Amino acid sequence: MSAAVARLNSGRPQSNDAARLPAVAAPETSYVGNDACARCHEAISESYSHTSMAHASGLATDEPRTVDFVDPGSRVHYRIFSDAGQLWLSFERPGDSFVNGKRKLLYFVGSGRRGLTYLFAVDGFLFESPINWYGDKKLWDMAPAYQGTREIPLNLPAFTSCLYCHVSDLRPPLPGTENRYAMPFQGHGGVTCERCHGPGASHVKGGPIVNPAHLAADRRDAICMQCHLEGKIAVERPGLHLSNYKPGDDLSTYVRYFVLSDLATRDLGAVSQVEALAQSTCKQKSGDSMSCTSCHDPHSEPSAENKVAYYRKKCLSCHGASFAEKHHPNQADCAGCHMPASRSTDVAHTQVTDHRILRRHLGVDGVLQSAGDPELVPFPRSEQVDLRDRALAWQMLAQKGDAEARGKAERLLRQAVMNNPDDPAVLAELGYVEQQHGRADSARALYQRAITRDPDTLDVAIDLAVLEASSGHLGAAVKLWQSVFARAPYRSNVGLNLAEAFCKSGQYDSARSYLLRVLEFDPDSAHAKLSLQRLNQVPPACGP
Repeated sequence: MSAAVARLNSGRPQSNDAARLPAVAAPETSYVGNDACARCHEAISESYSHTSMAHASGLATDEPRTVDFVDPGSRVHYRIFSDAGQLWLSFERPGDSFVNGKRKLLYFVGSGRRGLTYLFAVDGFLFESPINWYGDKKLWDMAPAYQGTREIPLNLPAFTSCLYCHVSDLRPPLPGTENRYAMPFQGHGGVTCERCHGPGASHVKGGPIVNPAHLAADRRDAICMQCHLEGKIAVERPGLHLSNYKPGDDLSTYVRYFVLSDLATRDLGAVSQVEALAQSTCKQKSGDSMSCTSCHDPHSEPSAENKVAYYRKKCLSCHGASFAEKHHPNQADCAGCHMPASRSTDVAHTQVTDHRILRRHLGVDGVLQSAGDPELVPFPRSEQVDLRDRALAWQMLAQKGDAEARGKAERLLRQAVMNNPDDPAVLAELGYVEQQHGRADSARALYQRAITRDPDTLDVAIDLAVLEASSGHLGAAVKLWQSVFARAPYRSNVGLNLAEAFCKSGQYDSARSYLLRVLEFDPDSAHAKLSLQRLNQVPPACGP
């Protein structure tokens, strides 16, 4: 459980026509879309329309990719196919009546160059497809982290933290939920002009708009950082989310990033370009005069046949033609040697260009090795970080499995709660520490304070419910689980806990209804299927 950072009406999935945003009069701070920009910036709009960012998301029917795929781990046969103008995902495991159905695919996320996945909805909740297209390897496989799974993952929530960098004008989930959106969840597909220039409603009427080139260096760089900086830990500021950021803002107002002090030797993630570039001699010697746009034109991409020459010219703009005449004159591909592609450590089948621009590439089999005893440091290094953020960052590192971080996280959290007695994230994390230590009364008090200040939180309610159940307060636990399950019915463990509680109290129909609700979102849950089988026996039995 982590409350430190967000990693996003009932009814069945709407049609793709219903998913289109209706044309309405927009306030001055609203997004207007690329078509409005093209009226005055036709050439730029045309070149940008061919970039990967411009095609980072959209309606599923605009990017139909069909496939027949059998996952060897789960033995499930997946198909993506078109029918009656719609795109569908079907799934079937021979002999298993539960794993046999289909979902209407509403949106796609990812341009396909590196990868692509589809999104579908069940009862208004938005999910990622269990199978993805991996562009580097040109193959279909299970979603990241689910290779080799034996159960079909149909309940992968489409969180705002995953969608944010692929869409424009992202709408927040409905209050109290993580992935239930008032459709459409995005105002415009893809990364539009306004993701870098800010909402354009005022500008199309003659008002000003953000030009990144005219911003101070930190505000300019933040526009790229919002999506191309992964960091090791990201801590959102109290009451704010990364999705609140607008170009020209101070990014640290919304989120604080931390990296490990040995990051020069650490593995490369799929979106670690900014922190990698900061390590390069090029950036360190150039300072603020160098930015992402020194090498990348945000309005266009070089063609495959011109790519080597394009980036070589960028290198020589600083290093000069005379250097090129002496330094491997027969090797035109500067990036091939100094910015090679290595395996991403966080997305399967994916490679990431090494933006550290090393003189000599390090590592084994393309994966860099990490050193020991790192420290969490703010990124950018000059960033001033308060006690609250440091405490939450170390706690998140501890929850990632770093045993050495636990002691420091606990010390910082105890200090932070004195300075931030009303901060629900700090209260929740210290409550979790207390729960791990077996201090039930202290943990309960901290959780209850956290929920009072943030009633929409789900994870804290789940942790408090577990604490209440283990303390013999089953009635209180059931109320908490019911509240969570109503807002997140795809959280199978919560539904299973409810089914077990009602079964043991002899309320078999209620227990059965919870199991069926679990299977609606998670049809391959072995626990739910076995529990339902036992519950349908005569006499009924509880548990798997």
